[in-house]
Amino acid sequence: MVRHIQLRVSLKEESKKDILLKKVAKHLGEPENDLTIRVLRKSIDARKPSIYFNYKMEVYIREQPNNEPTYSFDYKDVSKAKEIHIIGFGPAGMWAALRCLELGYRPIVLERGKKVQERRRDLKAINQDHIVNEDSNYCFGEGGAGTYSDGKLYTRSLKRGDVRRIFESLVYHGATDQILVDAHPHIGTNKLPKIVENIRETILKHGGEIHFETRVTDFIIKNKKLQAVILQNGNEMHIHRVILATGHSARDIFYLLRNKNIALKAKSFAMGVRVEHPQKIIDNIQYHCHGERNELLPAASYSLVHQVKNRGVYSFCMCPGGFIVPAATAPGEVVVNGMSPSKRNNLFANSGIVVEINVEEDIPKYERFGVLKGLEYQKDLERLAFTSGGRSQVAPAQRLTDFVEGKLSQDLNPTSYQPGLESAPLHSLLPKLIGSRLRTGFTEFGKKMNGYYTAEANIVGVESRTSSPVTIPRKENLEHPEIEGLFPCGEGGGYAGGIVSAAMDGERCAEASIAGL
Repeated sequence: MVRHIQLRVSLKEESKKDILLKKVAKHLGEPENDLTIRVLRKSIDARKPSIYFNYKMEVYIREQPNNEPTYSFDYKDVSKAKEIHIIGFGPAGMWAALRCLELGYRPIVLERGKKVQERRRDLKAINQDHIVNEDSNYCFGEGGAGTYSDGKLYTRSLKRGDVRRIFESLVYHGATDQILVDAHPHIGTNKLPKIVENIRETILKHGGEIHFETRVTDFIIKNKKLQAVILQNGNEMHIHRVILATGHSARDIFYLLRNKNIALKAKSFAMGVRVEHPQKIIDNIQYHCHGERNELLPAASYSLVHQVKNRGVYSFCMCPGGFIVPAATAPGEVVVNGMSPSKRNNLFANSGIVVEINVEEDIPKYERFGVLKGLEYQKDLERLAFTSGGRSQVAPAQRLTDFVEGKLSQDLNPTSYQPGLESAPLHSLLPKLIGSRLRTGFTEFGKKMNGYYTAEANIVGVESRTSSPVTIPRKENLEHPEIEGLFPCGEGGGYAGGIVSAAMDGERCAEASIAGL
């Protein structure tokens, strides 16, 4: 017999051995020895001073559970199969390639960046020497921006596919099976590289190809049909179907498509800053505690949103126990992002706090750039951050209270951002469209979270790569409406917003691209 049960366990109870089994046995009136529990979902409810763990479980009475995964992954030998070309090896490109293996097609991946381990040298160069490699950085390289990220796995894109399938694929390639249970699962920047390596090995083992340091610079199109791609070394590669999964920061691809008069659309996006608090402050607010949090509790996170002058101001990519990193993809710009290790045990909590930008209404001065107006707006703010930080990867920063009150910070708080911070008047440097809304938003967030609005927090600029400011349109069959054989995919096409949604879109594009072959 199988029963489905939901239980609440107090923080004090959670520390006791076998507490779930004892509570379930009492609830069902069955002997403990007759029960086997499988946890389906675990979450924390800290809305009140008393903290509870919520469990959703399957309880097996006098029988054992079937521990087989929901999905099996039948990767075929595709060494002699028909080819599908994939440009980009981030989450969308990786899962497009994996799906091709399952469907019996040979993925040929073209990735502008380096293998995951080789990327580390370029990340060190940007952090310590302020040198930005345009093809190898926190955004470009094996695994894309997701490799060196928090590895957050929750998504709202449930209509696009089965999230469970992506989770089990991650577990298959080395992720902890805890991601199948946690309400807000993440993997951690220290664990993701190995998973990415394992995915690469799966593709190569089954006959796929992955070409690193291979940037696509042109498309050959005849009669509205994709014929070939030109690579950075001048070589021409003939193709039939291309999944374009280059990510939201591959600006050269947007310029290439525009220059070839291939249809694009401007898309609304968001920009702002990254705010960094001592993790203890966030823990104290969320867990109603003082001093060290209980060891059973993870580093506390938060999610905030407020409407200011008809635009949303909201937290984005909140990283508990994490650090801020330089995410620039070209010299002359400063971009910040956040990530966390698997244990989330760093001293700081950081989060993007961004403002919605309606590309049709909010930036009229950029209309001359047409469909790339949002992209050019992004670039200008990133250049502003570069110059105001001192023309290096040092980022402009301000104490949170000084930003809201409109005064230059005489000094700054300690930070996790390795290249360093420079005090700058972000309250006057940021466009009014963003700055004034942020100032109101931070004030309101302080009312929702007592202690959040504090001089102990820094804001760091700029957080500009929340999503693509461009959409590459596609038809219902996921093919570009003008170019036969071109399948825009993932974040770069405007169809995803994180690892899971990009992976699901990659699978869908793989299925679409092989239709009719």
